[in-house]
Amino acid sequence: MTQPENIRDTFIRAGQEHIFQYWEELTQIEKSDFLSQLSKFPDPVAYINRVQEAIKYSAEISKSRSIEPLPSTSYDSTLDSNLETLQKWQGAGYDLIKNGKVGVILMAGGQGTRLGSSDPKGFYDVGLPSHKSLFQLQCERILKLQDLVSSYHSSNNNKDEPINSIPLYIMTSDPTRIATENYFKENNFFGLDSKNVIFFSQGTLPALSLNGDKFLLETKNKLVESPDGNGGLYRAILNNNLIEDFDKRGIKHIHMYCVDNVLVKVSDPLFLGYSALNEFDVATKVVRKRDASESVGLIVLDSDKNSPCVIEYSEISKGLSEKKDLDGKLSLRAANIVNHYYNVDFLKKSLIHWVNSKECLPYHIAKKKIGYFDSNENKFLKPTENNGIKMEQFIFDVFPTVKLSKFGCLEVERFEEFSPLKNAPGSQNDSPETCKSNLLKRSTKWLIDNGAILENENDLVEVLPSTSYAGEGLSDYKGVLLKNNQII
Repeated sequence: MTQPENIRDTFIRAGQEHIFQYWEELTQIEKSDFLSQLSKFPDPVAYINRVQEAIKYSAEISKSRSIEPLPSTSYDSTLDSNLETLQKWQGAGYDLIKNGKVGVILMAGGQGTRLGSSDPKGFYDVGLPSHKSLFQLQCERILKLQDLVSSYHSSNNNKDEPINSIPLYIMTSDPTRIATENYFKENNFFGLDSKNVIFFSQGTLPALSLNGDKFLLETKNKLVESPDGNGGLYRAILNNNLIEDFDKRGIKHIHMYCVDNVLVKVSDPLFLGYSALNEFDVATKVVRKRDASESVGLIVLDSDKNSPCVIEYSEISKGLSEKKDLDGKLSLRAANIVNHYYNVDFLKKSLIHWVNSKECLPYHIAKKKIGYFDSNENKFLKPTENNGIKMEQFIFDVFPTVKLSKFGCLEVERFEEFSPLKNAPGSQNDSPETCKSNLLKRSTKWLIDNGAILENENDLVEVLPSTSYAGEGLSDYKGVLLKNNQII
Protein backbone atom coordinates (compact mmCIF):
# COMPACT_ATOMS: atom_id res chain seq x y z
CA MET A 1 0.00 0.00 0.00
CA THR A 2 1.18 3.50 -0.83
CA GLN A 3 2.56 5.33 2.21
CA PRO A 4 0.31 8.18 3.47
CA GLU A 5 2.97 10.81 2.77
CA ASN A 6 3.07 9.77 -0.91
CA ILE A 7 -0.62 9.20 -1.54
CA ARG A 8 -1.37 12.90 -2.09
CA ASP A 9 1.18 13.09 -4.89
CA THR A 10 -0.24 9.91 -6.39
CA PHE A 11 -3.73 11.41 -6.60
CA ILE A 12 -2.43 14.71 -7.98
CA ARG A 13 -0.50 12.89 -10.73
CA ALA A 14 -3.74 11.05 -11.52
CA GLY A 15 -5.46 14.37 -12.27
CA GLN A 16 -7.32 14.57 -8.96
CA GLU A 17 -5.78 17.76 -7.59
CA HIS A 18 -9.29 19.20 -7.08
CA ILE A 19 -9.84 17.03 -4.00
CA PHE A 20 -7.02 18.89 -2.24
CA GLN A 21 -8.34 22.41 -2.82
CA TYR A 22 -9.03 22.79 0.91
CA TRP A 23 -5.75 21.21 2.01
CA GLU A 24 -4.29 24.29 3.61
CA GLU A 25 -7.45 24.81 5.69
CA LEU A 26 -7.29 21.35 7.27
CA THR A 27 -5.91 20.55 10.69
CA GLN A 28 -3.19 17.92 10.98
CA ILE A 29 -5.76 15.41 12.24
CA GLU A 30 -8.07 16.16 9.29
CA LYS A 31 -5.17 15.76 6.86
CA SER A 32 -4.19 12.48 8.45
CA ASP A 33 -7.78 11.16 8.27
CA PHE A 34 -8.03 12.16 4.62
CA LEU A 35 -4.76 10.50 3.67
CA SER A 36 -5.80 7.39 5.56
CA GLN A 37 -8.98 7.16 3.50
CA LEU A 38 -7.11 7.75 0.25
CA SER A 39 -4.63 5.03 1.15
CA LYS A 40 -7.43 2.47 0.77
CA PHE A 41 -7.34 3.28 -2.95
CA PRO A 42 -3.60 3.46 -3.65
CA ASP A 43 -3.89 3.39 -7.45
CA PRO A 44 -6.46 5.99 -8.56
CA VAL A 45 -5.51 5.60 -12.22
CA ALA A 46 -6.29 1.88 -12.11
CA TYR A 47 -9.59 2.61 -10.36
CA ILE A 48 -10.62 5.16 -12.98
CA ASN A 49 -9.71 2.65 -15.68
CA ARG A 50 -11.97 0.09 -14.00
CA VAL A 51 -14.76 2.66 -13.99
CA GLN A 52 -14.27 3.25 -17.71
CA GLU A 53 -14.35 -0.51 -18.28
CA ALA A 54 -17.58 -0.68 -16.28
CA ILE A 55 -19.14 2.11 -18.34
CA LYS A 56 -18.29 0.19 -21.51
CA TYR A 57 -19.47 -3.11 -20.01
CA SER A 58 -22.79 -1.60 -18.93
CA ALA A 59 -23.31 -0.29 -22.47
CA GLU A 60 -22.51 -3.64 -24.10
CA ILE A 61 -24.28 -5.99 -21.69
CA SER A 62 -27.64 -5.01 -23.15
CA LYS A 63 -26.69 -6.56 -26.48
CA SER A 64 -28.75 -9.65 -27.24
CA ARG A 65 -27.67 -12.98 -25.83
CA SER A 66 -28.82 -16.43 -26.81
CA ILE A 67 -30.99 -17.44 -23.88
CA GLU A 68 -33.60 -20.04 -23.02
CA PRO A 69 -35.23 -21.45 -19.89
CA LEU A 70 -33.16 -23.53 -17.51
CA PRO A 71 -33.41 -27.28 -18.19
CA SER A 72 -35.61 -29.41 -15.94
CA THR A 73 -32.51 -30.86 -14.28
CA SER A 74 -31.83 -27.43 -12.78
CA TYR A 75 -35.40 -26.26 -12.23
CA ASP A 76 -38.11 -27.32 -9.80
CA SER A 77 -41.22 -25.69 -8.43
CA THR A 78 -42.94 -25.94 -5.07
CA LEU A 79 -46.12 -24.97 -6.93
CA ASP A 80 -46.04 -28.14 -9.03
CA SER A 81 -44.29 -30.66 -6.74
CA ASN A 82 -46.25 -33.31 -4.86
CA LEU A 83 -46.57 -33.33 -1.07
CA GLU A 84 -44.23 -36.32 -0.67
CA THR A 85 -41.42 -34.48 -2.46
CA LEU A 86 -41.91 -31.31 -0.45
CA GLN A 87 -41.88 -33.27 2.80
CA LYS A 88 -38.69 -35.07 1.76
CA TRP A 89 -36.94 -31.76 1.06
CA GLN A 90 -38.16 -30.24 4.31
CA GLY A 91 -37.17 -33.26 6.39
CA ALA A 92 -33.67 -33.17 4.93
CA GLY A 93 -33.46 -29.46 5.78
CA TYR A 94 -34.57 -30.15 9.34
CA ASP A 95 -31.80 -32.74 9.67
CA LEU A 96 -29.16 -30.26 8.44
CA ILE A 97 -30.33 -27.62 10.91
CA LYS A 98 -30.54 -30.10 13.78
CA ASN A 99 -26.96 -31.22 13.15
CA GLY A 100 -25.58 -27.67 13.05
CA LYS A 101 -24.73 -27.74 9.35
CA VAL A 102 -26.60 -24.54 8.40
CA GLY A 103 -25.69 -20.86 8.63
CA VAL A 104 -27.56 -17.78 7.43
CA ILE A 105 -26.11 -14.69 5.79
CA LEU A 106 -28.35 -11.64 6.00
CA MET A 107 -27.41 -8.82 3.64
CA ALA A 108 -28.32 -5.66 5.53
CA GLY A 109 -25.94 -2.95 4.41
CA GLY A 110 -28.56 -0.57 3.04
CA GLN A 111 -30.14 2.47 4.62
CA GLY A 112 -33.79 3.42 4.35
CA THR A 113 -33.01 6.50 2.29
CA ARG A 114 -35.87 6.00 -0.15
CA LEU A 115 -38.14 5.45 2.83
CA GLY A 116 -37.24 8.82 4.32
CA SER A 117 -34.96 7.33 6.97
CA SER A 118 -31.21 7.39 7.52
CA ASP A 119 -31.43 4.30 9.76
CA PRO A 120 -30.44 0.85 8.50
CA LYS A 121 -33.32 -0.59 6.52
CA GLY A 122 -33.62 -3.51 8.95
CA PHE A 123 -34.91 -1.09 11.61
CA TYR A 124 -37.96 -0.26 9.52
CA ASP A 125 -41.49 -0.88 10.78
CA VAL A 126 -43.85 -1.30 7.80
CA GLY A 127 -46.85 -0.56 10.02
CA LEU A 128 -47.88 -4.00 11.25
CA PRO A 129 -50.19 -4.16 14.28
CA SER A 130 -47.23 -5.56 16.27
CA HIS A 131 -44.90 -2.81 14.98
CA LYS A 132 -42.07 -5.34 14.72
CA SER A 133 -39.12 -4.24 12.58
CA LEU A 134 -37.73 -6.26 9.68
CA PHE A 135 -34.82 -7.39 11.86
CA GLN A 136 -37.13 -8.51 14.65
CA LEU A 137 -39.44 -10.47 12.34
CA GLN A 138 -36.50 -12.32 10.81
CA CYS A 139 -34.76 -13.14 14.09
CA GLU A 140 -37.99 -14.43 15.58
CA ARG A 141 -38.49 -16.67 12.55
CA ILE A 142 -35.12 -18.26 13.29
CA LEU A 143 -36.21 -18.89 16.89
CA LYS A 144 -39.47 -20.45 15.77
CA LEU A 145 -37.71 -22.62 13.20
CA GLN A 146 -35.33 -23.93 15.86
CA ASP A 147 -38.37 -24.91 17.94
CA LEU A 148 -39.94 -26.67 14.94
CA VAL A 149 -36.74 -28.62 14.26
CA SER A 150 -36.61 -29.67 17.91
CA SER A 151 -40.23 -30.84 17.83
CA TYR A 152 -39.72 -32.66 14.53
CA HIS A 153 -36.78 -34.65 15.86
CA SER A 154 -38.40 -35.35 19.21
CA SER A 155 -41.49 -36.77 17.54
CA ASN A 156 -39.50 -38.80 14.99
CA ASN A 157 -36.97 -40.16 17.47
CA ASN A 158 -39.23 -40.33 20.52
CA LYS A 159 -36.58 -38.55 22.55
CA ASP A 160 -35.25 -35.09 23.17
CA GLU A 161 -31.97 -34.34 21.50
CA PRO A 162 -30.05 -31.06 21.59
CA ILE A 163 -30.70 -28.86 18.56
CA ASN A 164 -27.89 -26.70 17.26
CA SER A 165 -28.65 -23.01 16.94
CA ILE A 166 -28.59 -21.37 13.51
CA PRO A 167 -25.75 -18.82 13.30
CA LEU A 168 -26.79 -15.51 11.75
CA TYR A 169 -24.09 -13.57 9.88
CA ILE A 170 -25.22 -9.99 9.27
CA MET A 171 -23.47 -8.06 6.52
CA THR A 172 -23.57 -4.34 7.21
CA SER A 173 -21.87 -1.39 5.55
CA ASP A 174 -19.74 1.37 7.07
CA PRO A 175 -22.76 3.71 7.51
CA THR A 176 -24.88 0.99 9.16
CA ARG A 177 -22.40 -1.12 11.16
CA ILE A 178 -22.38 0.63 14.54
CA ALA A 179 -26.09 1.42 14.52
CA THR A 180 -26.98 -2.18 13.63
CA GLU A 181 -24.81 -3.68 16.37
CA ASN A 182 -26.21 -1.27 18.95
CA TYR A 183 -29.77 -2.02 17.83
CA PHE A 184 -29.28 -5.73 18.39
CA LYS A 185 -27.63 -5.19 21.77
CA GLU A 186 -30.37 -2.83 22.93
CA ASN A 187 -32.99 -5.44 21.96
CA ASN A 188 -31.15 -8.41 23.50
CA PHE A 189 -30.56 -9.83 20.02
CA PHE A 190 -34.32 -10.45 19.76
CA GLY A 191 -33.94 -13.67 21.71
CA LEU A 192 -31.03 -15.12 19.73
CA ASP A 193 -27.82 -16.16 21.46
CA SER A 194 -25.42 -13.24 20.97
CA LYS A 195 -22.61 -15.76 20.27
CA ASN A 196 -24.51 -16.82 17.17
CA VAL A 197 -25.00 -13.32 15.74
CA ILE A 198 -21.89 -12.30 13.81
CA PHE A 199 -21.57 -8.84 12.25
CA PHE A 200 -19.27 -8.11 9.32
CA SER A 201 -18.99 -5.25 6.85
CA GLN A 202 -19.00 -5.16 3.09
CA GLY A 203 -16.54 -2.95 1.28
CA THR A 204 -17.02 0.52 -0.10
CA LEU A 205 -15.93 2.22 -3.31
CA PRO A 206 -15.47 5.91 -4.18
CA ALA A 207 -18.09 7.67 -6.29
CA LEU A 208 -17.01 9.58 -9.38
CA SER A 209 -18.32 12.30 -11.65
CA LEU A 210 -20.84 11.40 -14.34
CA ASN A 211 -18.17 10.81 -16.99
CA GLY A 212 -16.19 8.65 -14.57
CA ASP A 213 -12.93 10.60 -14.31
CA LYS A 214 -13.13 12.74 -11.15
CA PHE A 215 -13.49 11.70 -7.51
CA LEU A 216 -16.22 13.47 -5.53
CA LEU A 217 -15.82 15.05 -2.09
CA GLU A 218 -18.29 14.49 0.72
CA THR A 219 -16.57 17.01 2.99
CA LYS A 220 -13.42 19.07 2.64
CA ASN A 221 -11.36 16.08 3.72
CA LYS A 222 -13.39 13.04 2.75
CA LEU A 223 -14.28 11.28 -0.50
CA VAL A 224 -17.82 10.13 -1.20
CA GLU A 225 -17.95 6.35 -0.76
CA SER A 226 -20.80 3.88 -1.12
CA PRO A 227 -21.24 0.12 -0.51
CA ASP A 228 -19.82 -2.05 -3.29
CA GLY A 229 -23.10 -3.78 -4.17
CA ASN A 230 -24.47 -7.16 -3.18
CA GLY A 231 -21.60 -8.76 -5.12
CA GLY A 232 -19.34 -7.32 -2.42
CA LEU A 233 -20.51 -10.25 -0.30
CA TYR A 234 -17.82 -12.52 -1.72
CA ARG A 235 -14.91 -10.20 -0.92
CA ALA A 236 -16.44 -9.54 2.51
CA ILE A 237 -16.56 -13.29 3.25
CA LEU A 238 -12.85 -13.48 2.48
CA ASN A 239 -11.81 -10.30 4.25
CA ASN A 240 -13.71 -11.22 7.42
CA ASN A 241 -12.50 -14.84 7.57
CA LEU A 242 -16.01 -16.25 7.52
CA ILE A 243 -14.93 -19.52 5.89
CA GLU A 244 -12.76 -20.19 8.94
CA ASP A 245 -15.75 -19.50 11.18
CA PHE A 246 -17.95 -21.82 9.11
CA ASP A 247 -15.36 -24.57 9.55
CA LYS A 248 -15.08 -23.96 13.28
CA ARG A 249 -18.84 -24.27 13.67
CA GLY A 250 -19.17 -27.20 11.25
CA ILE A 251 -21.35 -25.26 8.80
CA LYS A 252 -21.67 -26.85 5.36
CA HIS A 253 -24.68 -25.04 3.91
CA ILE A 254 -25.49 -21.32 3.70
CA HIS A 255 -28.80 -19.58 3.11
CA MET A 256 -28.35 -15.99 1.98
CA TYR A 257 -31.07 -13.37 1.56
CA CYS A 258 -31.75 -9.60 1.67
CA VAL A 259 -33.19 -7.80 4.68
CA ASP A 260 -35.86 -5.96 2.69
CA ASN A 261 -38.05 -9.03 2.01
CA VAL A 262 -40.77 -8.91 4.67
CA LEU A 263 -42.03 -12.43 3.81
CA VAL A 264 -38.67 -14.23 3.71
CA LYS A 265 -38.47 -17.75 5.15
CA VAL A 266 -35.17 -17.47 6.96
CA SER A 267 -33.09 -20.66 6.74
CA ASP A 268 -35.95 -22.28 4.87
CA PRO A 269 -35.52 -26.02 5.57
CA LEU A 270 -37.34 -26.98 2.36
CA PHE A 271 -34.97 -24.91 0.20
CA LEU A 272 -31.93 -26.20 2.09
CA GLY A 273 -33.08 -29.81 1.74
CA TYR A 274 -33.83 -29.36 -1.95
CA SER A 275 -30.34 -27.93 -2.55
CA ALA A 276 -28.46 -30.46 -0.43
CA LEU A 277 -30.26 -33.57 -1.69
CA ASN A 278 -29.56 -32.54 -5.26
CA GLU A 279 -25.91 -31.84 -4.35
CA PHE A 280 -26.03 -28.36 -5.84
CA ASP A 281 -23.08 -26.02 -5.36
CA VAL A 282 -25.29 -22.96 -5.77
CA ALA A 283 -29.06 -22.67 -5.88
CA THR A 284 -31.50 -19.81 -6.04
CA LYS A 285 -35.13 -19.20 -5.23
CA VAL A 286 -37.33 -17.49 -7.79
CA VAL A 287 -40.95 -16.44 -8.03
CA ARG A 288 -43.10 -16.75 -11.12
CA LYS A 289 -43.09 -13.60 -13.23
CA ARG A 290 -46.47 -11.88 -12.88
CA ASP A 291 -46.82 -11.11 -16.58
CA ALA A 292 -44.68 -10.54 -19.66
CA SER A 293 -44.23 -6.82 -18.91
CA GLU A 294 -43.03 -7.11 -15.29
CA SER A 295 -39.66 -5.38 -14.93
CA VAL A 296 -37.63 -8.08 -13.21
CA GLY A 297 -34.37 -9.88 -13.83
CA LEU A 298 -34.73 -13.54 -14.78
CA ILE A 299 -32.71 -16.68 -14.10
CA VAL A 300 -32.08 -18.25 -17.50
CA LEU A 301 -29.70 -20.45 -19.46
CA ASP A 302 -27.06 -18.81 -21.62
CA SER A 303 -27.27 -21.44 -24.36
CA ASP A 304 -24.06 -20.31 -26.04
CA LYS A 305 -22.09 -21.06 -22.87
CA ASN A 306 -24.46 -23.71 -21.47
CA SER A 307 -24.40 -21.90 -18.14
CA PRO A 308 -26.92 -20.29 -15.79
CA CYS A 309 -27.10 -16.51 -15.67
CA VAL A 310 -29.33 -13.57 -14.83
CA ILE A 311 -30.66 -11.41 -17.63
CA GLU A 312 -32.32 -8.05 -17.08
CA TYR A 313 -35.78 -7.41 -18.49
CA SER A 314 -34.36 -4.71 -20.76
CA GLU A 315 -32.18 -7.33 -22.48
CA ILE A 316 -35.13 -9.49 -23.59
CA SER A 317 -37.06 -8.90 -26.79
CA LYS A 318 -40.81 -8.39 -26.59
CA GLY A 319 -41.40 -11.60 -28.51
CA LEU A 320 -39.21 -13.67 -26.21
CA SER A 321 -40.65 -12.13 -23.05
CA GLU A 322 -44.18 -13.01 -24.23
CA LYS A 323 -43.35 -16.52 -25.46
CA LYS A 324 -45.33 -19.26 -23.69
CA ASP A 325 -44.93 -22.99 -23.15
CA LEU A 326 -47.58 -25.48 -24.23
CA ASP A 327 -49.15 -25.29 -20.75
CA GLY A 328 -49.69 -21.55 -21.13
CA LYS A 329 -46.96 -20.45 -18.73
CA LEU A 330 -44.39 -17.85 -19.77
CA SER A 331 -41.29 -19.66 -21.04
CA LEU A 332 -39.04 -17.16 -19.25
CA ARG A 333 -40.73 -16.76 -15.88
CA ALA A 334 -38.09 -17.33 -13.17
CA ALA A 335 -37.93 -13.91 -11.51
CA ASN A 336 -34.77 -13.31 -9.47
CA ILE A 337 -35.38 -12.39 -5.80
CA VAL A 338 -31.75 -12.55 -4.48
CA ASN A 339 -32.35 -15.54 -2.23
CA HIS A 340 -29.56 -18.09 -2.59
CA TYR A 341 -28.02 -21.31 -1.30
CA TYR A 342 -24.26 -21.98 -1.21
CA ASN A 343 -22.42 -25.19 -0.50
CA VAL A 344 -19.55 -24.16 1.77
CA ASP A 345 -17.04 -26.59 0.26
CA PHE A 346 -17.74 -25.05 -3.14
CA LEU A 347 -17.34 -21.54 -1.71
CA LYS A 348 -13.90 -22.50 -0.40
CA LYS A 349 -12.79 -23.53 -3.88
CA SER A 350 -14.33 -20.60 -5.71
CA LEU A 351 -14.14 -17.45 -3.57
CA ILE A 352 -10.62 -16.28 -4.42
CA HIS A 353 -11.21 -16.80 -8.13
CA TRP A 354 -14.54 -14.98 -8.00
CA VAL A 355 -13.09 -11.99 -6.15
CA ASN A 356 -9.99 -11.61 -8.31
CA SER A 357 -11.45 -12.29 -11.74
CA LYS A 358 -12.94 -9.40 -13.72
CA GLU A 359 -14.83 -11.92 -15.81
CA CYS A 360 -16.49 -13.55 -12.79
CA LEU A 361 -17.31 -10.39 -10.93
CA PRO A 362 -17.19 -7.33 -13.20
CA TYR A 363 -18.02 -3.85 -11.98
CA HIS A 364 -21.29 -2.26 -12.99
CA ILE A 365 -22.12 1.43 -12.91
CA ALA A 366 -25.16 3.11 -11.44
CA LYS A 367 -25.86 6.71 -12.38
CA LYS A 368 -27.15 8.41 -9.24
CA LYS A 369 -28.01 11.68 -7.58
CA ILE A 370 -24.96 11.82 -5.30
CA GLY A 371 -24.63 14.38 -2.54
CA TYR A 372 -21.27 16.14 -2.68
CA PHE A 373 -19.32 19.09 -1.29
CA ASP A 374 -19.53 21.92 -3.80
CA SER A 375 -16.48 24.21 -3.95
CA ASN A 376 -18.38 27.07 -5.56
CA GLU A 377 -21.00 27.26 -2.81
CA ASN A 378 -18.65 25.91 -0.14
CA LYS A 379 -21.27 23.51 1.21
CA PHE A 380 -22.74 20.03 0.82
CA LEU A 381 -25.37 19.83 -1.94
CA LYS A 382 -28.02 17.27 -2.82
CA PRO A 383 -28.55 17.31 -6.60
CA THR A 384 -31.95 16.84 -8.22
CA GLU A 385 -30.52 15.09 -11.30
CA ASN A 386 -27.95 12.35 -11.77
CA ASN A 387 -24.52 13.87 -11.27
CA GLY A 388 -22.26 10.91 -10.65
CA ILE A 389 -21.47 7.23 -10.85
CA LYS A 390 -21.43 4.63 -8.13
CA MET A 391 -19.61 1.37 -8.73
CA GLU A 392 -21.08 -1.94 -7.66
CA GLN A 393 -20.81 -5.66 -8.18
CA PHE A 394 -23.71 -8.07 -8.58
CA ILE A 395 -23.94 -11.28 -6.60
CA PHE A 396 -25.34 -13.26 -9.54
CA ASP A 397 -22.43 -12.54 -11.89
CA VAL A 398 -20.71 -15.66 -10.55
CA PHE A 399 -23.56 -17.94 -11.68
CA PRO A 400 -22.01 -18.63 -15.11
CA THR A 401 -18.97 -20.15 -13.36
CA VAL A 402 -21.15 -22.84 -11.76
CA LYS A 403 -21.54 -26.10 -13.69
CA LEU A 404 -25.10 -26.38 -14.92
CA SER A 405 -25.43 -29.80 -13.30
CA LYS A 406 -24.49 -28.20 -9.96
CA PHE A 407 -26.91 -25.27 -10.18
CA GLY A 408 -30.47 -25.37 -8.87
CA CYS A 409 -33.42 -23.05 -9.26
CA LEU A 410 -36.49 -23.50 -7.05
CA GLU A 411 -39.69 -21.65 -7.88
CA VAL A 412 -41.74 -20.67 -4.81
CA GLU A 413 -45.09 -18.99 -4.31
CA ARG A 414 -44.72 -15.19 -4.45
CA PHE A 415 -47.69 -14.67 -2.11
CA GLU A 416 -45.97 -16.80 0.53
CA GLU A 417 -42.34 -15.71 0.16
CA PHE A 418 -41.64 -12.41 -1.57
CA SER A 419 -42.63 -8.85 -0.79
CA PRO A 420 -39.65 -6.44 -0.87
CA LEU A 421 -39.45 -3.02 0.74
CA LYS A 422 -37.79 -0.75 -1.80
CA ASN A 423 -39.92 2.33 -2.43
CA ALA A 424 -41.19 5.31 -0.45
CA PRO A 425 -44.48 5.27 1.46
CA GLY A 426 -47.35 5.79 -0.94
CA SER A 427 -45.65 4.06 -3.88
CA GLN A 428 -47.75 1.63 -5.90
CA ASN A 429 -45.38 -1.32 -5.50
CA ASP A 430 -42.77 -2.57 -3.00
CA SER A 431 -43.70 0.06 -0.42
CA PRO A 432 -44.31 -0.14 3.35
CA GLU A 433 -48.03 -0.34 2.60
CA THR A 434 -47.69 -3.26 0.18
CA CYS A 435 -45.36 -5.10 2.56
CA LYS A 436 -47.80 -4.68 5.44
CA SER A 437 -50.74 -5.75 3.31
CA ASN A 438 -48.96 -8.80 1.89
CA LEU A 439 -47.80 -10.04 5.29
CA LEU A 440 -51.25 -9.62 6.82
CA LYS A 441 -52.93 -11.30 3.84
CA ARG A 442 -50.56 -14.25 4.20
CA SER A 443 -51.24 -14.50 7.94
CA THR A 444 -54.99 -14.25 7.42
CA LYS A 445 -54.96 -16.96 4.75
CA TRP A 446 -53.08 -19.27 7.11
CA LEU A 447 -55.78 -18.81 9.74
CA ILE A 448 -58.70 -19.20 7.32
CA ASP A 449 -57.10 -22.39 5.96
CA ASN A 450 -57.20 -23.66 9.55
CA GLY A 451 -60.89 -22.83 9.95
CA ALA A 452 -60.74 -19.43 11.63
CA ILE A 453 -63.61 -16.99 11.02
CA LEU A 454 -63.27 -13.27 10.30
CA GLU A 455 -65.63 -10.80 11.94
CA ASN A 456 -65.77 -8.91 8.62
CA GLU A 457 -64.89 -10.21 5.18
CA ASN A 458 -62.02 -7.78 4.58
CA ASP A 459 -60.45 -8.02 8.05
CA LEU A 460 -56.74 -8.80 8.25
CA VAL A 461 -54.94 -10.49 11.15
CA GLU A 462 -51.25 -10.69 12.03
CA VAL A 463 -49.69 -14.05 12.92
CA LEU A 464 -46.45 -13.49 14.82
CA PRO A 465 -43.31 -15.47 13.93
CA SER A 466 -43.37 -16.90 17.45
CA THR A 467 -46.80 -18.38 16.66
CA SER A 468 -46.10 -19.85 13.24
CA TYR A 469 -43.13 -20.04 10.87
CA ALA A 470 -44.99 -20.97 7.69
CA GLY A 471 -48.64 -21.55 8.59
CA GLU A 472 -48.20 -24.57 10.83
CA GLY A 473 -49.58 -24.90 14.37
CA LEU A 474 -52.78 -22.90 13.88
CA SER A 475 -55.38 -25.68 14.16
CA ASP A 476 -56.54 -24.38 17.55
CA TYR A 477 -58.07 -21.39 15.75
CA LYS A 478 -60.70 -23.49 13.98
CA GLY A 479 -64.04 -21.80 14.56
CA VAL A 480 -62.46 -18.85 16.41
CA LEU A 481 -63.82 -15.39 15.51
CA LEU A 482 -61.03 -12.95 14.68
CA LYS A 483 -61.12 -9.16 14.42
CA ASN A 484 -59.31 -6.73 12.15
CA ASN A 485 -55.67 -6.06 13.14
CA GLN A 486 -55.80 -8.75 15.81
CA ILE A 487 -52.40 -10.17 16.74
CA ILE A 488 -52.09 -13.96 17.06
